Amino acid sequence: MADDVAPAPARAWRVVLEKIESDLLEGRLNPGERLPPERELAATLGVGRSSVREALRVLEVMGLIRTGTGSGPTSGAIIVSTPRGGLAALLRLQVAAQGFPLADVVATRLLLEEWVVARLAVESAHDLADARATLTAMDDTSLNAEEFIALDAQFHLALAEASGNAVVSASMGGLRTAIESYVQKGARTIPDWDAAVARLRSEHNHLMTAIDAGEVDLARSLVHDHIAGFYAAAGLTRD
Repeated sequence: MADDVAPAPARAWRVVLEKIESDLLEGRLNPGERLPPERELAATLGVGRSSVREALRVLEVMGLIRTGTGSGPTSGAIIVSTPRGGLAALLRLQVAAQGFPLADVVATRLLLEEWVVARLAVESAHDLADARATLTAMDDTSLNAEEFIALDAQFHLALAEASGNAVVSASMGGLRTAIESYVQKGARTIPDWDAAVARLRSEHNHLMTAIDAGEVDLARSLVHDHIAGFYAAAGLTRD
């Protein structure tokens, strides 16, 4: 009978992941510290060394550890303190594999960017030098569409980085770069690209003015209309 079937045992490498997660949560492991050697982990957890290696590969792809060979201070598996690259890479892969609907990605980006500009407008101490430098670079009239869009992405990521929230900036990086190919393709469908560029430059400058003036609600409204308007013009949303 189906009720008599025993549940499948957890895959051995998951046991390793759960142990490392538990050690991190309870403070037995901290960023910058080295994991125990493969042999020790295998013996402690009662799993094969191949399962330990599989778990370490997963953690490395996720950006939670970095591994090095040899016997020096950089050898072994070391906990990474800010695994932003792993989170961003995961989001990019999910979008590329169509694991997340594009409309949901756009909606999430709107939520994140509205939070970012509100944070920047509320707290004037944030360093916006990179964002301002990118805006200056975008004023170059010799830029083609691909170059302009790449700088546009850099501008929005600079704002996210300036917010000081590592999770938001990593998420923004993953989402924004994941849909850049869609943006590049959509830009080619805009009939008057020169007019679109002029509008985008103006919207960026108005957004920065609102942030500098501490106009929280205005900054949120401007960034929402800026992003949603471009995606609609490029045919990436139904709005």
